[in-house]
Amino acid sequence: MSTGELLSIEPTELKFQFELKKQISSSLQLSNKTDNHVAFKVKTTNPKKYCVRPNTGVVSPRSTCDIMVTMQAQKEAPPDMQCKDKFLLQSVIAPDGATAKDITAEMFSKEAGHVVEECKLKVVYVAPPQPPSPVAEGSDEGSSPRASHMDNGISNSSEVRALISKLTEEKAAALQQGNKLRQELEFLRRSSGGKSQGGVSMAFVAIVGLIGIVLGYLLKRG
Repeated sequence: MSTGELLSIEPTELKFQFELKKQISSSLQLSNKTDNHVAFKVKTTNPKKYCVRPNTGVVSPRSTCDIMVTMQAQKEAPPDMQCKDKFLLQSVIAPDGATAKDITAEMFSKEAGHVVEECKLKVVYVAPPQPPSPVAEGSDEGSSPRASHMDNGISNSSEVRALISKLTEEKAAALQQGNKLRQELEFLRRSSGGKSQGGVSMAFVAIVGLIGIVLGYLLKRG
């Protein structure tokens, strides 16, 4: 806080969170600690770059006044984020009951014998705050639910592939066994010419039943 005889100014420097191509505002508060009306005027070394509202006014006794300074959108950042712009706030005792409409340039003229209090303010650029990192590397506690879900998905996918591979191998083995049984059946049918019809029928029924069991197993597993 800058403390003068007429007005106290807070803060003592204008801080702007600098961002390219974006208007940025910073505020000042003037406090009148006297029993008089105090007129003020705000000047800047770069009037085209800044908009000050209000740039003139009257602060009533024992009261405050807020000033908003808006920096126009900038196309490029200054070197090392340093700004040479400055502001000057002038204040002077005004007649009782004075308002902003009563302020004239002559009131702030030292040549006319007026006591003008002045306070210089510098401009400071501040880098905008960076968003926090959602996940800290190497931290188990910082792992996000999405990452855990992805890990579970990968694990489940591996298990599914392993199960499919196992079923495929079992199905191939069963098919091979079925083919082998069909070959043996065909061999028995060809070589059954000198045997009794009843014996051949019993063997045939047994083999057919075994093939049915194998095929049933295949259908369930597939």
